Amino acid sequence: MLPQDPYQLRLSGSGGQGLITVGVILAEAGLLEGYRVAQTQSYGPEARLGASRSEVILSSRPIAYPEVSEPDFLLSISQDAFDKYGSQMPEKSLILVDDFYVTLSRSESYPQQIYALPIIHTAEELGNKLVSNVVALGALNRLLGLVSEAHLKEAVLRRVPAKYRELNASALEAGARLGRPQAKAVG
Repeated sequence: MLPQDPYQLRLSGSGGQGLITVGVILAEAGLLEGYRVAQTQSYGPEARLGASRSEVILSSRPIAYPEVSEPDFLLSISQDAFDKYGSQMPEKSLILVDDFYVTLSRSESYPQQIYALPIIHTAEELGNKLVSNVVALGALNRLLGLVSEAHLKEAVLRRVPAKYRELNASALEAGARLGRPQAKAVG
């Protein structure tokens, strides 16, 4: 069940970190779950290294406008992305950041609930930094409970090459462990 209906997510990072893929996977898992979905992306001149984003809307009702207008959730796994999109987040939103690559200002008070988790470090421990996007996906889904873990895993396995399925399944499970209910918000 969605935390609210519709639920709007913004997934952001540096171009090349796989956030567009994560948005497509989450949208597909939402369809498997029986939701109506909309997924958009922005990567134009930022396709490599600049801040890029993917947005997903999940709803049990028809979606009137296919772009995120007021995000309920932000994932940022790069400082540029957090700097660009974090200030646009409403007070009631939840933010998930990588605890190493995103530095929260000590002098700034954040009204949002912020989780800082070792997303990229966890992917590195699995042997491949490139699965940090799937680690983040597992963590955000566990934190939010958007779709069943079975549907999410099915969507991941449909989208990755056969030789990387085992690694991505491990990344999804590792992310889910990060996002367990005992994870502590920092903001």
